[in-house]
Amino acid sequence: MNFPVIIQGGMGTGVSSWILANTVASAGQLGVVSGTAIDNIFIRRLQLGDPGGNMRRALEHFPFPDVARRLCNEYFIDGGKSPDKPFKTAPKFELQPSREIQELFIVSNFCEVWLAKEGHAGVVGINLMEKIQIPNIFSLYGAMLAGVDYVLMGAGIPRDIPGVLDSLAEHRDTSLRVRVEGASMDSDHRAWLRPRELFGDDLPPVKRPLFLAIVASAVLAKSLARKATGRVDGFVVETPWAGGHNAPPRGQMQLTESGEPIYGEKDNVDLADMKAIGLPFWIAGKCADPVTLQEVRAAGAQGIQVGTLFAFSEESAMDEAIKTELLAQARRGECRIFTDPLASPTGFPFKVAQIEGTNSQQEVYLQRMRVCDLGYLRTPFIAEDGGIEYRCPAEPEKHFIQKGGAPGELPGRKCLCNGLLANIGLPQKRGKQGHELPLVTAGDDLNKIAVLTQNGKESYSALDVIRYLLGEDV
Repeated sequence: MNFPVIIQGGMGTGVSSWILANTVASAGQLGVVSGTAIDNIFIRRLQLGDPGGNMRRALEHFPFPDVARRLCNEYFIDGGKSPDKPFKTAPKFELQPSREIQELFIVSNFCEVWLAKEGHAGVVGINLMEKIQIPNIFSLYGAMLAGVDYVLMGAGIPRDIPGVLDSLAEHRDTSLRVRVEGASMDSDHRAWLRPRELFGDDLPPVKRPLFLAIVASAVLAKSLARKATGRVDGFVVETPWAGGHNAPPRGQMQLTESGEPIYGEKDNVDLADMKAIGLPFWIAGKCADPVTLQEVRAAGAQGIQVGTLFAFSEESAMDEAIKTELLAQARRGECRIFTDPLASPTGFPFKVAQIEGTNSQQEVYLQRMRVCDLGYLRTPFIAEDGGIEYRCPAEPEKHFIQKGGAPGELPGRKCLCNGLLANIGLPQKRGKQGHELPLVTAGDDLNKIAVLTQNGKESYSALDVIRYLLGEDV
Protein backbone atom coordinates (compact mmCIF):
# COMPACT_ATOMS: atom_id res chain seq x y z
CA MET A 1 0.00 0.00 0.00
CA ASN A 2 0.98 3.61 -0.45
CA PHE A 3 1.38 4.58 3.20
CA PRO A 4 2.04 8.24 4.14
CA VAL A 5 5.47 9.35 5.27
CA ILE A 6 4.13 11.90 7.75
CA ILE A 7 1.33 11.33 10.25
CA GLN A 8 -0.01 14.52 11.77
CA GLY A 9 -0.45 13.69 15.45
CA GLY A 10 -3.94 13.22 16.82
CA MET A 11 -3.51 15.74 19.60
CA GLY A 12 -6.11 15.23 22.29
CA THR A 13 -9.17 17.36 22.89
CA GLY A 14 -9.50 19.21 19.65
CA VAL A 15 -6.07 20.67 18.88
CA SER A 16 -5.92 18.43 15.82
CA SER A 17 -9.26 19.65 14.56
CA TRP A 18 -10.87 18.95 11.20
CA ILE A 19 -9.30 22.10 9.71
CA LEU A 20 -5.77 20.91 10.44
CA ALA A 21 -6.46 17.33 9.37
CA ASN A 22 -8.09 18.49 6.15
CA THR A 23 -5.06 20.63 5.29
CA VAL A 24 -2.57 17.83 5.95
CA ALA A 25 -4.62 15.21 4.09
CA SER A 26 -5.02 17.55 1.13
CA ALA A 27 -1.22 17.73 0.95
CA GLY A 28 -0.87 13.94 0.63
CA GLN A 29 -0.01 13.04 4.21
CA LEU A 30 -2.19 11.49 6.94
CA GLY A 31 -4.36 14.12 8.60
CA VAL A 32 -5.69 13.01 11.97
CA VAL A 33 -8.54 14.36 14.08
CA SER A 34 -8.88 13.68 17.78
CA GLY A 35 -12.06 11.98 18.94
CA THR A 36 -11.38 12.69 22.61
CA ALA A 37 -14.12 14.86 24.15
CA ILE A 38 -15.47 15.61 20.69
CA ASP A 39 -19.05 15.44 21.98
CA ASN A 40 -18.55 18.50 24.18
CA ILE A 41 -16.44 20.27 21.56
CA PHE A 42 -19.18 19.73 18.99
CA ILE A 43 -22.00 21.08 21.17
CA ARG A 44 -19.91 24.03 22.36
CA ARG A 45 -19.30 25.03 18.76
CA LEU A 46 -23.07 24.89 18.20
CA GLN A 47 -23.71 26.95 21.33
CA LEU A 48 -21.31 29.61 20.02
CA GLY A 49 -23.55 29.92 16.97
CA ASP A 50 -21.57 27.53 14.74
CA PRO A 51 -19.33 30.19 13.12
CA GLY A 52 -19.04 29.49 9.40
CA GLY A 53 -21.89 26.98 9.58
CA ASN A 54 -19.49 24.04 9.46
CA MET A 55 -21.17 21.82 12.04
CA ARG A 56 -24.57 22.29 10.43
CA ARG A 57 -23.12 21.60 6.97
CA ALA A 58 -21.68 18.31 8.22
CA LEU A 59 -24.97 17.48 9.99
CA GLU A 60 -26.76 17.77 6.65
CA HIS A 61 -24.74 14.78 5.43
CA PHE A 62 -25.33 12.54 8.44
CA PRO A 63 -27.20 9.52 7.06
CA PHE A 64 -30.01 9.73 9.64
CA PRO A 65 -31.48 13.25 9.32
CA ASP A 66 -33.91 13.00 12.23
CA VAL A 67 -31.05 12.38 14.66
CA ALA A 68 -29.00 15.27 13.23
CA ARG A 69 -32.00 17.60 13.40
CA ARG A 70 -32.76 16.67 17.00
CA LEU A 71 -29.19 17.35 18.18
CA CYS A 72 -29.03 20.64 16.30
CA ASN A 73 -32.30 21.78 17.86
CA GLU A 74 -31.02 20.78 21.30
CA TYR A 75 -27.70 22.66 21.24
CA PHE A 76 -27.54 25.27 18.45
CA ILE A 77 -27.89 28.90 19.58
CA ASP A 78 -28.42 31.36 16.73
CA GLY A 79 -25.90 34.17 17.18
CA GLY A 80 -24.14 32.32 19.98
CA LYS A 81 -24.60 32.24 23.72
CA SER A 82 -23.78 35.18 25.96
CA PRO A 83 -20.09 35.20 27.05
CA ASP A 84 -21.29 35.39 30.66
CA LYS A 85 -23.31 32.19 30.40
CA PRO A 86 -21.75 28.76 30.92
CA PHE A 87 -21.83 26.12 28.21
CA LYS A 88 -24.45 23.42 28.43
CA THR A 89 -22.47 20.24 29.07
CA ALA A 90 -23.03 16.89 27.39
CA PRO A 91 -24.33 14.12 29.67
CA LYS A 92 -21.58 11.98 31.19
CA PHE A 93 -21.21 8.55 29.66
CA GLU A 94 -21.82 5.39 31.65
CA LEU A 95 -21.27 1.70 30.96
CA GLN A 96 -24.66 1.46 29.27
CA PRO A 97 -25.13 5.00 27.97
CA SER A 98 -28.50 6.39 27.05
CA ARG A 99 -29.63 6.69 23.45
CA GLU A 100 -28.94 10.43 23.62
CA ILE A 101 -25.31 9.89 24.65
CA GLN A 102 -24.76 7.22 21.99
CA GLU A 103 -26.18 9.45 19.27
CA LEU A 104 -24.13 12.44 20.39
CA PHE A 105 -20.83 10.54 20.26
CA ILE A 106 -21.68 9.00 16.90
CA VAL A 107 -22.82 12.27 15.32
CA SER A 108 -19.99 14.44 16.69
CA ASN A 109 -17.31 12.04 15.46
CA PHE A 110 -19.06 11.76 12.10
CA CYS A 111 -19.03 15.54 11.67
CA GLU A 112 -15.36 15.92 12.61
CA VAL A 113 -14.25 13.22 10.17
CA TRP A 114 -16.64 14.32 7.42
CA LEU A 115 -15.27 17.87 7.53
CA ALA A 116 -11.68 16.58 7.59
CA LYS A 117 -12.38 14.56 4.42
CA GLU A 118 -14.34 17.26 2.60
CA GLY A 119 -13.01 18.48 -0.75
CA HIS A 120 -9.98 16.23 -1.37
CA ALA A 121 -8.98 12.62 -2.08
CA GLY A 122 -6.44 12.29 0.75
CA VAL A 123 -6.57 10.04 3.78
CA VAL A 124 -7.88 10.95 7.23
CA GLY A 125 -7.47 9.18 10.55
CA ILE A 126 -8.99 9.47 14.00
CA ASN A 127 -7.04 9.23 17.26
CA LEU A 128 -8.66 7.84 20.41
CA MET A 129 -7.39 6.92 23.87
CA GLU A 130 -7.79 3.27 24.89
CA LYS A 131 -7.90 4.50 28.48
CA ILE A 132 -11.22 6.26 27.80
CA GLN A 133 -12.93 2.98 27.05
CA ILE A 134 -16.70 3.33 27.11
CA PRO A 135 -17.24 6.03 24.41
CA ASN A 136 -14.76 4.51 21.95
CA ILE A 137 -17.15 2.08 20.33
CA PHE A 138 -19.59 4.89 19.52
CA SER A 139 -16.83 7.26 18.39
CA LEU A 140 -15.48 4.61 16.03
CA TYR A 141 -18.88 3.96 14.47
CA GLY A 142 -19.47 7.66 13.86
CA ALA A 143 -16.04 8.02 12.26
CA MET A 144 -16.67 4.97 10.07
CA LEU A 145 -20.01 6.35 8.89
CA ALA A 146 -18.00 9.35 7.63
CA GLY A 147 -15.48 7.13 5.82
CA VAL A 148 -12.48 7.41 8.13
CA ASP A 149 -9.38 5.77 6.60
CA TYR A 150 -7.24 5.10 9.69
CA VAL A 151 -7.83 4.55 13.40
CA LEU A 152 -4.94 5.27 15.78
CA MET A 153 -5.17 4.31 19.42
CA GLY A 154 -2.82 4.16 22.40
CA ALA A 155 -2.74 5.15 26.09
CA GLY A 156 -3.32 1.52 26.94
CA ILE A 157 -3.29 -1.81 25.11
CA PRO A 158 -5.94 -1.67 22.35
CA ARG A 159 -6.10 -5.43 21.82
CA ASP A 160 -9.88 -5.55 21.24
CA ILE A 161 -10.18 -2.66 18.79
CA PRO A 162 -9.35 -4.50 15.51
CA GLY A 163 -12.19 -6.96 16.13
CA VAL A 164 -14.54 -4.09 16.97
CA LEU A 165 -13.70 -2.46 13.63
CA ASP A 166 -14.43 -5.72 11.79
CA SER A 167 -17.82 -6.00 13.50
CA LEU A 168 -18.84 -2.36 13.05
CA ALA A 169 -17.95 -2.52 9.34
CA GLU A 170 -20.81 -5.04 9.04
CA HIS A 171 -23.16 -3.07 11.33
CA ARG A 172 -23.30 -6.00 13.73
CA ASP A 173 -24.25 -5.65 17.40
CA THR A 174 -20.82 -4.93 18.83
CA SER A 175 -19.40 -4.84 22.34
CA LEU A 176 -16.17 -3.58 23.87
CA ARG A 177 -14.88 -5.03 27.11
CA VAL A 178 -14.52 -2.43 29.87
CA ARG A 179 -12.19 -2.78 32.85
CA VAL A 180 -13.98 -2.21 36.16
CA GLU A 181 -11.98 -1.82 39.37
CA GLY A 182 -12.92 -4.33 42.03
CA ALA A 183 -14.69 -6.65 39.60
CA SER A 184 -14.13 -10.40 39.95
CA MET A 185 -11.78 -12.17 37.54
CA ASP A 186 -14.65 -13.95 35.81
CA SER A 187 -16.79 -10.83 35.35
CA ASP A 188 -17.40 -9.49 31.85
CA HIS A 189 -18.44 -5.84 31.71
CA ARG A 190 -19.10 -4.46 28.23
CA ALA A 191 -20.30 -1.38 26.41
CA TRP A 192 -22.70 -2.33 23.62
CA LEU A 193 -23.59 -0.65 20.34
CA ARG A 194 -26.54 -2.03 18.39
CA PRO A 195 -26.70 -0.04 15.14
CA ARG A 196 -30.07 -1.34 13.97
CA GLU A 197 -31.72 -0.52 17.29
CA LEU A 198 -30.48 3.05 16.95
CA PHE A 199 -30.96 3.71 13.25
CA GLY A 200 -33.08 0.92 11.73
CA ASP A 201 -32.22 -1.59 9.01
CA ASP A 202 -31.45 0.85 6.19
CA LEU A 203 -27.77 1.36 7.03
CA PRO A 204 -25.22 2.76 4.55
CA PRO A 205 -22.18 0.68 3.56
CA VAL A 206 -19.03 1.46 5.55
CA LYS A 207 -15.44 0.34 5.12
CA ARG A 208 -13.15 -1.12 7.74
CA PRO A 209 -10.40 1.48 8.37
CA LEU A 210 -6.76 0.54 8.82
CA PHE A 211 -5.72 0.21 12.43
CA LEU A 212 -2.45 1.65 13.79
CA ALA A 213 -1.70 0.79 17.40
CA ILE A 214 0.29 3.38 19.35
CA VAL A 215 2.95 1.55 21.37
CA ALA A 216 6.05 2.30 23.44
CA SER A 217 7.93 -0.97 22.88
CA ALA A 218 8.60 -3.62 20.26
CA VAL A 219 7.47 -6.25 22.77
CA LEU A 220 3.97 -4.73 22.95
CA ALA A 221 3.88 -4.35 19.16
CA LYS A 222 4.71 -8.04 18.68
CA SER A 223 2.06 -9.04 21.19
CA LEU A 224 -0.61 -6.96 19.49
CA ALA A 225 0.34 -8.28 16.05
CA ARG A 226 -0.17 -11.85 17.31
CA LYS A 227 -2.98 -11.56 19.86
CA ALA A 228 -5.26 -8.72 18.83
CA THR A 229 -8.85 -9.65 18.02
CA GLY A 230 -8.38 -8.73 14.37
CA ARG A 231 -5.87 -7.34 11.89
CA VAL A 232 -3.33 -4.77 13.10
CA ASP A 233 -2.11 -2.78 10.08
CA GLY A 234 0.86 -0.96 11.63
CA PHE A 235 2.27 0.87 14.62
CA VAL A 236 3.14 4.32 15.84
CA VAL A 237 6.08 4.05 18.27
CA GLU A 238 5.87 6.91 20.76
CA THR A 239 9.11 7.57 22.61
CA PRO A 240 9.28 9.26 26.05
CA TRP A 241 9.88 12.62 24.34
CA ALA A 242 6.46 12.75 22.63
CA GLY A 243 3.84 15.17 23.91
CA GLY A 244 0.71 14.31 25.87
CA HIS A 245 0.67 11.07 27.85
CA ASN A 246 3.84 9.01 27.99
CA ALA A 247 4.22 5.37 28.93
CA PRO A 248 5.74 5.05 32.43
CA PRO A 249 9.43 4.09 32.60
CA ARG A 250 10.07 0.37 32.72
CA GLY A 251 10.91 -0.90 36.19
CA GLN A 252 10.49 1.04 39.40
CA MET A 253 9.58 4.70 38.96
CA GLN A 254 12.51 6.98 39.77
CA LEU A 255 12.41 10.77 39.60
CA THR A 256 14.92 13.50 38.87
CA GLU A 257 15.61 16.23 41.45
CA SER A 258 12.94 18.32 39.74
CA GLY A 259 10.40 15.49 40.03
CA GLU A 260 10.32 14.12 36.47
CA PRO A 261 10.39 10.40 35.60
CA ILE A 262 13.79 9.00 34.63
CA TYR A 263 13.82 7.03 31.40
CA GLY A 264 16.73 4.71 30.62
CA GLU A 265 18.04 2.21 28.09
CA LYS A 266 15.12 -0.17 28.68
CA ASP A 267 12.78 2.53 27.38
CA ASN A 268 14.55 2.85 24.03
CA VAL A 269 12.93 1.06 21.09
CA ASP A 270 15.19 -0.94 18.76
CA LEU A 271 14.06 -0.09 15.23
CA ALA A 272 15.47 -3.39 13.98
CA ASP A 273 13.06 -5.21 16.30
CA MET A 274 10.18 -3.14 14.96
CA LYS A 275 11.23 -3.82 11.37
CA ALA A 276 11.34 -7.54 12.05
CA ILE A 277 7.61 -7.57 12.89
CA GLY A 278 6.95 -6.96 9.21
CA LEU A 279 4.35 -4.22 9.52
CA PRO A 280 4.77 -0.52 8.70
CA PHE A 281 5.66 1.70 11.62
CA TRP A 282 6.20 5.39 12.35
CA ILE A 283 8.34 6.99 15.07
CA ALA A 284 7.03 9.81 17.28
CA GLY A 285 8.86 12.05 19.74
CA LYS A 286 11.87 14.30 19.08
CA CYS A 287 12.07 13.27 15.44
CA ALA A 288 10.39 16.22 13.69
CA ASP A 289 13.17 17.33 11.37
CA PRO A 290 14.24 16.28 7.86
CA VAL A 291 17.48 14.61 8.97
CA THR A 292 15.82 12.38 11.56
CA LEU A 293 13.04 11.56 9.13
CA GLN A 294 15.56 10.20 6.64
CA GLU A 295 17.45 8.36 9.40
CA VAL A 296 14.41 6.49 10.68
CA ARG A 297 13.33 5.64 7.14
CA ALA A 298 16.78 4.23 6.45
CA ALA A 299 16.37 2.10 9.59
CA GLY A 300 13.12 0.62 8.31
CA ALA A 301 10.43 3.00 9.50
CA GLN A 302 7.74 4.18 7.10
CA GLY A 303 8.10 7.69 8.49
CA ILE A 304 7.29 9.82 11.52
CA GLN A 305 4.32 11.06 13.49
CA VAL A 306 4.56 14.76 14.31
CA GLY A 307 2.46 16.56 16.88
CA THR A 308 4.16 19.60 18.37
CA LEU A 309 5.05 21.36 15.10
CA PHE A 310 1.47 20.98 13.86
CA ALA A 311 -0.01 21.95 17.25
CA PHE A 312 1.17 25.55 16.89
CA SER A 313 0.49 25.97 13.18
CA GLU A 314 -2.12 28.40 11.89
CA GLU A 315 -4.61 25.59 11.20
CA SER A 316 -4.54 24.00 14.64
CA ALA A 317 -7.33 24.78 17.09
CA MET A 318 -4.91 25.84 19.84
CA ASP A 319 -5.90 29.19 21.32
CA GLU A 320 -4.18 32.01 19.41
CA ALA A 321 -2.84 33.68 22.56
CA ILE A 322 -1.13 30.42 23.57
CA LYS A 323 0.38 30.05 20.10
CA THR A 324 1.72 33.61 20.24
CA GLU A 325 3.20 33.16 23.71
CA LEU A 326 4.94 29.87 23.00
CA LEU A 327 6.23 30.97 19.60
CA ALA A 328 7.79 34.00 21.31
CA GLN A 329 9.32 31.74 23.97
CA ALA A 330 10.64 29.37 21.31
CA ARG A 331 12.35 32.17 19.40
CA ARG A 332 14.20 32.93 22.64
CA GLY A 333 14.86 29.24 23.25
CA GLU A 334 12.96 29.47 26.54
CA CYS A 335 10.13 26.92 26.16
CA ARG A 336 10.11 24.50 29.10
CA ILE A 337 8.33 21.15 29.30
CA PHE A 338 7.75 19.35 32.59
CA THR A 339 6.95 15.65 32.44
CA ASP A 340 4.55 15.50 35.36
CA PRO A 341 4.20 12.03 36.92
CA LEU A 342 1.10 13.04 38.90
CA ALA A 343 -1.00 15.52 36.91
CA SER A 344 -2.98 13.04 34.84
CA PRO A 345 -5.72 11.07 36.60
CA THR A 346 -4.76 8.14 34.35
CA GLY A 347 -1.53 7.56 36.26
CA PHE A 348 0.49 8.03 33.05
CA PRO A 349 3.19 10.74 33.00
CA PHE A 350 1.90 13.82 31.19
CA LYS A 351 3.97 16.53 29.50
CA VAL A 352 3.01 20.08 30.44
CA ALA A 353 4.27 23.30 28.84
CA GLN A 354 5.22 25.84 31.50
CA ILE A 355 3.21 29.02 30.90
CA GLU A 356 2.53 31.75 33.43
CA GLY A 357 -1.11 32.16 34.41
CA THR A 358 -2.11 28.64 33.37
CA ASN A 359 -2.70 25.46 35.31
CA SER A 360 0.89 24.41 34.66
CA GLN A 361 1.69 26.51 37.75
CA GLN A 362 0.78 24.66 40.92
CA GLU A 363 -0.04 27.86 42.81
CA VAL A 364 -2.50 28.80 40.05
CA TYR A 365 -4.09 25.38 39.90
CA LEU A 366 -4.59 25.22 43.66
CA GLN A 367 -6.88 28.25 43.38
CA ARG A 368 -9.22 26.25 41.15
CA MET A 369 -12.30 24.76 42.80
CA ARG A 370 -12.29 21.04 42.10
CA VAL A 371 -15.17 20.00 39.88
CA CYS A 372 -15.69 16.95 37.65
CA ASP A 373 -18.42 17.83 35.15
CA LEU A 374 -16.93 16.20 32.03
CA GLY A 375 -15.68 12.92 33.45
CA TYR A 376 -13.72 11.44 30.56
CA LEU A 377 -10.96 10.10 32.83
CA ARG A 378 -13.23 8.63 35.47
CA THR A 379 -12.64 4.99 36.39
CA PRO A 380 -15.61 2.62 36.74
CA PHE A 381 -15.54 0.58 39.96
CA ILE A 382 -17.70 -1.84 41.91
CA ALA A 383 -19.52 0.05 44.66
CA GLU A 384 -20.48 -1.37 48.05
CA ASP A 385 -23.97 -2.23 46.82
CA GLY A 386 -22.52 -4.20 43.92
CA GLY A 387 -23.41 -1.62 41.30
CA ILE A 388 -21.00 0.32 39.08
CA GLU A 389 -20.00 3.86 40.00
CA TYR A 390 -17.31 6.22 38.70
CA ARG A 391 -14.52 8.20 40.34
CA CYS A 392 -11.57 10.39 39.37
CA PRO A 393 -8.67 11.51 41.60
CA ALA A 394 -9.02 15.03 40.16
CA GLU A 395 -12.64 15.36 41.34
CA PRO A 396 -13.51 16.97 44.70
CA GLU A 397 -11.52 15.19 47.42
CA LYS A 398 -14.58 14.48 49.54
CA HIS A 399 -16.41 12.77 46.69
CA PHE A 400 -13.40 10.68 45.70
CA ILE A 401 -12.85 9.40 49.24
CA GLN A 402 -16.57 8.75 49.78
CA LYS A 403 -16.43 6.50 46.72
CA GLY A 404 -13.60 4.46 48.25
CA GLY A 405 -10.73 6.22 46.50
CA ALA A 406 -7.34 6.17 48.24
CA PRO A 407 -6.39 9.58 49.70
CA GLY A 408 -2.83 9.06 48.46
CA GLU A 409 -4.06 9.31 44.87
CA LEU A 410 -5.27 12.90 45.30
CA PRO A 411 -2.12 15.05 45.60
CA GLY A 412 -0.91 16.57 42.36
CA ARG A 413 -3.82 15.41 40.22
CA LYS A 414 -5.23 17.94 37.78
CA CYS A 415 -8.41 18.16 35.74
CA LEU A 416 -7.12 17.52 32.24
CA CYS A 417 -10.62 17.48 30.77
CA ASN A 418 -11.43 21.13 31.49
CA GLY A 419 -7.86 22.37 31.03
CA LEU A 420 -7.53 20.86 27.57
CA LEU A 421 -10.84 22.34 26.41
CA ALA A 422 -9.58 25.73 27.57
CA ASN A 423 -6.52 25.20 25.34
CA ILE A 424 -8.73 25.42 22.26
CA GLY A 425 -10.71 28.46 23.31
CA LEU A 426 -13.70 26.57 24.73
CA PRO A 427 -13.30 27.11 28.49
CA GLN A 428 -16.24 26.62 30.82
CA LYS A 429 -17.50 29.68 32.74
CA ARG A 430 -17.49 29.10 36.51
CA GLY A 431 -19.41 32.06 37.91
CA LYS A 432 -17.25 34.25 40.15
CA GLN A 433 -14.28 31.91 39.62
CA GLY A 434 -14.18 32.97 35.98
CA HIS A 435 -13.25 30.74 33.07
CA GLU A 436 -11.33 27.50 33.30
CA LEU A 437 -7.62 27.97 32.57
CA PRO A 438 -5.50 26.12 29.99
CA LEU A 439 -3.19 23.19 30.64
CA VAL A 440 -1.01 22.94 27.54
CA THR A 441 0.84 19.80 26.50
CA ALA A 442 3.62 19.52 23.92
CA GLY A 443 6.68 17.42 23.15
CA ASP A 444 10.14 17.90 24.62
CA ASP A 445 11.36 19.60 21.43
CA LEU A 446 8.88 22.47 21.72
CA ASN A 447 11.60 25.06 21.05
CA LYS A 448 11.94 23.56 17.56
CA ILE A 449 8.82 25.43 16.41
CA ALA A 450 11.05 28.51 16.12
CA VAL A 451 12.68 27.09 12.99
CA LEU A 452 9.41 27.71 11.14
CA THR A 453 9.19 31.40 12.05
CA GLN A 454 12.49 32.61 10.67
CA ASN A 455 12.92 35.66 8.44
CA GLY A 456 10.53 37.73 10.51
CA LYS A 457 7.51 35.41 10.21
CA GLU A 458 5.04 35.64 13.08
CA SER A 459 3.32 32.33 12.33
CA TYR A 460 3.53 29.30 10.06
CA SER A 461 1.14 26.96 8.28
CA ALA A 462 0.69 23.18 8.35
CA LEU A 463 2.01 23.15 4.78
CA ASP A 464 5.16 24.87 6.03
CA VAL A 465 5.58 21.98 8.49
CA ILE A 466 5.25 19.39 5.73
CA ARG A 467 7.67 21.20 3.43
CA TYR A 468 10.21 21.55 6.25
CA LEU A 469 10.02 17.87 7.17
CA LEU A 470 10.41 16.80 3.53
CA GLY A 471 13.50 19.00 3.15
CA GLU A 472 11.85 21.60 0.95
CA ASP A 473 12.12 25.38 1.22
CA VAL A 474 9.75 26.93 3.73
